[in-house]
Amino acid sequence: MIAQHELRLDPLPRGFHLITREVERAVPELGGVDVGLLHVFVAHTSASLTVNENASPDVRRDFTSWFDRAVPEHADYWTHTFEGPDDMPAHIKASLLGPSLMLPVRAGRLALGTWQGVYLCEHRDAGGSRRLVLTLQS
Repeated sequence: MIAQHELRLDPLPRGFHLITREVERAVPELGGVDVGLLHVFVAHTSASLTVNENASPDVRRDFTSWFDRAVPEHADYWTHTFEGPDDMPAHIKASLLGPSLMLPVRAGRLALGTWQGVYLCEHRDAGGSRRLVLTLQS
């Protein structure tokens, strides 16, 4: 069985946002799958996805601190600046983390670790709504 759904997320501020529940709710067939895979793809070049610790808000703040230092805005070496100072850094950050995740499914749920969650990583101040393509295989 293969099922595909689209999940549209309302605009979010720059940062790292847990979206595990939204992803699970967007795939109604998930509950009937004993063993499978869920591919999650964000169809944008300035946002990304990752799986990481889902409990402490410090993790999200530390992600932001590290990425903003590693890929600074207003650097004199950026040439793609037409869309604003956060655009090119957003593309680099999105490339570092990546546009997709392949997640295991077991007993009708995502088979994540106890402290793991799915994050949408919004790298722009005004990135707009985000579209995710969710493909379930069992």
